[in-house]
Order: sequence, then structure tokens, then C-alpha cells
Amino acid sequence: MSWGTELWDQFDNLEKHTQWGIDVLEKYIKFVKERTEIELSYAKQLRNLSKKYQPKKNSKEEEEYRYTSTRAFLATLNEMNDYAGQHEVISENMTSLITAELTRYVQELKQERKSHFHDGRKAQQHIETCWKQLEASKRRFERDCKEADRAQQYFEKMDADINVTKADVEKARQQAQLRHQMAEDSKAEYSSTLQKFNSEQHEHYYTHIPNIFQKIQEMEERRIVRIGESMKTFAEVDRQVIPIIGKCLDEITKAAESVDHKNDSQMVIEAFKSGFEPPGDVDFEDFTQPMKRTVSESSLSNSRGDGKSEPKFGSKSKGKLWPFIKKNKPPPPPPASASPSAVPNGPQSPKQQKEPLSHRFNEFMTSKPKIHCFRSLKRGLSLKLGAGPEDFSNLPPEQRRKKLQQKVDELNRDIQKEMDSRDALTKMKDVYIKNPQMGDAASVDHRLAELGQNIEKLRLEVQKFEGWLAEVEGRLPARGEQPRRQSGVYEAQNASGVNSCAQDRESSPDGSYTEEQSQETEMKVPATDFDDEFDDEEPLPTIGTCKALYTFEGQNEGTISVAEGEMLYVIEEDKGDGWTRIRRNEDEEGYVPTSYVEVYLDKNAKDVHKPLQKISE
Repeated sequence: MSWGTELWDQFDNLEKHTQWGIDVLEKYIKFVKERTEIELSYAKQLRNLSKKYQPKKNSKEEEEYRYTSTRAFLATLNEMNDYAGQHEVISENMTSLITAELTRYVQELKQERKSHFHDGRKAQQHIETCWKQLEASKRRFERDCKEADRAQQYFEKMDADINVTKADVEKARQQAQLRHQMAEDSKAEYSSTLQKFNSEQHEHYYTHIPNIFQKIQEMEERRIVRIGESMKTFAEVDRQVIPIIGKCLDEITKAAESVDHKNDSQMVIEAFKSGFEPPGDVDFEDFTQPMKRTVSESSLSNSRGDGKSEPKFGSKSKGKLWPFIKKNKPPPPPPASASPSAVPNGPQSPKQQKEPLSHRFNEFMTSKPKIHCFRSLKRGLSLKLGAGPEDFSNLPPEQRRKKLQQKVDELNRDIQKEMDSRDALTKMKDVYIKNPQMGDAASVDHRLAELGQNIEKLRLEVQKFEGWLAEVEGRLPARGEQPRRQSGVYEAQNASGVNSCAQDRESSPDGSYTEEQSQETEMKVPATDFDDEFDDEEPLPTIGTCKALYTFEGQNEGTISVAEGEMLYVIEEDKGDGWTRIRRNEDEEGYVPTSYVEVYLDKNAKDVHKPLQKISE
């Protein structure tokens, strides 16, 4: 089966067919190129998608990726990034193995096709030239034959005419002979030309054209084989990345299987556990007795006017909310002595007594609303601009313990780095001592001294934080202890990231007040009420006395310094946040840690200026 023998007369159709084959090849190249562009676009979109949902560095979102579910999601994002990389590999391989190779092959194919058909046209032109020569020789032979016949007839006519002279007859005879000779020459030439043409024609149709058409056939078959191989490569490029894509999917499955709901639940406990015990039972209050101060262990007695206020109890809406505001209380420093009762947020002294809700409500009805928050507001705004306390005493015990432990670990890592640097410099110094030509040993002494000082400072820091950590770990309430009623302030703090009403003011994102929650309602003070009512602030009445058990240096705003054994007035009880408000005289008042004082509540106390009595220990 050869195009040279079967298609010897289909030169034009073969030319059209081979051009169509090249067009098909170029169409396939365009298809593969668009496929590579799709793969690149898909990979880019996958990478952008993975990057979009990656946690931002040094952000709160990054901290959320400690849970197994979010870690699995992060692993999925990373695997999707690798998955996108495999699609980029597909695009690169298709471009190099198919698009580039076929583009180069098409150029070669066009040149080869052009050469073959040029040879074919040249052969056709040659056979056509031979045919034209044959036709010309044939026409010339025919013309000479006719001329010879006419000359013979004219000679015979002249020879038969008696009136024609002998010279004329002889001339006609010579002319006839000449024409016959020319006809014989034309016949010989025609015969020779015919033989040559037949030879050329046979060689054309049985040698030249078959060879040219055979080359065109081989060229076309190579094109077909090449496009088939490219299609196979197209599939192989995809197949090569399937194992890697499978690994990516396996890793995603493995990450999904690593999700542990129990572990995540435990991590939530570790993240938000405050360390406080649940509140105890609310004591019964007998309202059949006359309205007076009674003892109650309920947190309802710990706030002045925690109930809902009716419109009739105040003349203005502005003044109604002021009795519910808690004064900002700074975090307590660690006590001077290791007394078990010296934990600010620890259990209260059994001698400390609570006031019932009835007395607070009666006092609210009969007294003018008080303003307690101007200094707290200023302190909250100023602390908001700065950092929290160094010992994290603004946090609940459990959270404080975690922060202190993290700080200790961080400092230990810093110490280890400094020690590694010191060891390296020591070795360098030893090398310099043994080989003075390598360097001056005295040049590293200054740096060694700096490292030693840094290590000493870090160790002092570690000791300080370890002391705070030991204090917290040794004083966290045990599960078996009798629970006492806690204020709802820490519950609000655990939900919003602040610990008390005052500390909420300090760390709240918008610097606004967060009022103490009661069982009835949560009341807030508009910032605009503050200017109108500040001038009406009156001193709180004393509700008892207290004795300082330890010396306390009140360095934060809102605190007051006391000396061991000093007697002072109590004007506000501990609300469950570890602080008691006391007064030394009319001009000096503030907060001290509850564990630093021994409180003696006076149930009948009404005024602020009763003389203090010495209470024997």
C-alpha cells in the first residue's frame, strides 16, 4: 500500500490532506497550551485560598490553632498548598514535553512538506515540458509532410503541362525533393522525441512520483505517530502526580482522623478555668425581724443596691445608676510573709461578716446616691494605655498560674541561649589562648562579662516569677473546701477577658465601664452622667474596723499603704475579688488586700467618725 502507486494522480488532494494534518497538530498544541493555563490558574487559586485561611502571625487567630480540629484544618490548608504545587508540575511538564516539542516538530514538518511538494511540482513541470516538445515535433512533422505532398503535386502538374518549359519542371522537381527530405527529417525528429517522452513519462509515473509520494506518506505517518505519543504523554503527566496527590489526600484524611473532641474539651478547660469554686448556698434572711444589719454569706449582700431600682427611689435617672458602680481595685502584690490567708483571691477570713441585701436596699432608699468611680475611671483609662501587672495578678488564679509558668519557661529558654553563647565564647577564648595567632583572648572577656550579667539578671527574674508561681500553686483552693459565694464579676471576666469590675474598666477594649452583675440585672453607667454627679460625692459610712496583719505598700492608684498592727475603718467589704476598702481619716482611703487585714464588722455602725478602740489580739 503506497501512495506513489495508488494515488499517482492525486497530487493536489495529497497537498490539501497534509496541510489539514498540520492544522490538526497545531490545534492539539493549542488545546494543551490552554490546559496548562487552566492548571496554572487552578494552582494559583488553590494557593490563594490556602493563604487566605492561614492564621495570621502574632494574632489571636493563631492561638486558636492549638485545638486538634483547627490543627487538622491547618494541615488541610498546607496539603492543599502541596496539592496546588502538583498542578503546577502538570502545567510545567505539559509545556516542556508536549507544547514545546510539538511546536518545534510542526516547524520541521512544514519545511519537509514544502520540500517534498516542491520536488513533485518540479517533476510535473519536467514531464509537461517533454510533452510540449513532443507536440511541437509532431506538428512540425505534420506540416512538413503536407508541404511535401503539395510540392509533389505541383511537380506532377508542371510535368504534365506541355506548355511549361523544361527549366520550370526541373525546378518543381527539385522543390518536391527538398520538401520530401524535410518531411523525412521531421519524421525522424518526431520519432526520437516520442521515444524520449515515453521514457521520461515512464520514469515520472513509476519512479519520481512514487518516491516523492512515498516520502510524503512517511511524513504524514510520522505526524500521526507523534500526535499519538503526545496524547499518551498527556495522560502520563497526569498519572505521574497521582501518587503525590494521593499522599496529600491521605495526609488530609490522617489530619481529620487526629481530631480529638475530648482533648479539645480539656484544652477549653485549661484555657478558661479560673480556679475559683462555685458559689455556695444563699442563706435564708428572716424579714420578720426589724430591718437591721445581719450576717449573710451570700454574694447578694456584697454589693450596695444590687437589686433593680424603681423610678420612685431617685429623683433623676442619672443618679440611679451610681450606687451600683464598683470602684476600680488594683491587683494586690504578693504578701510580705508566707501566710496561707494572704492570697488576694483566696478564701475570706472567717471573722469577716457579710451584710444582707435588706440592709443595702434600706440604705439605698434612705441615702443620697454616691459616686465612687471618678478615680476608677481615670485609673482605668491610664492603665488601658499601658501593660498589665508584671505578676499577672489581674487574672484569675488558674490563668495567672498558666501565664507565670509560660513566663518561667520563656526565661529558662533565654538563660539556656545565653549559657550556650557563653560556652561558645569560652571555647573560642581557649582556642585563642592556645593559638594566639588566631586572635586575642582578651577581646572576648567583655562579652563574657556581659553574658554573665545577663544570665544573673535572668536568674533573678526566674526566681521572682517562680516565687509568684509557688504562691499561686500553693494557695489555689482545693476541691474539698467549703465553697463560698463568689461575685459574678469573675464569670463576666472569663467571658470577656477581664477579671473584675475595676479590672474590666482597665482592660476593656473601648475603655467603658462594666458594672457588677447581680442575679437580677446588669446595669451600666453612661459616661455622660459622670460630670453631672461627681460634685455630689459623699464619704461612705463606716461598717466596721480592721487591723493590719502585714505591712502593705499601696503603689497603685486606688490603694492605700498600711503598717502592721495599724487600726483603720472599714467602709466597703470584700466583694469576692480579694480587696477591702478602708479609711484612715477623712482624706485618706483606699483598697488593701483582704488577706492583709483582720476585719471586725460593727452591725450598729452608722457614722464615719467613731473613735477606734484597741482590740487585743
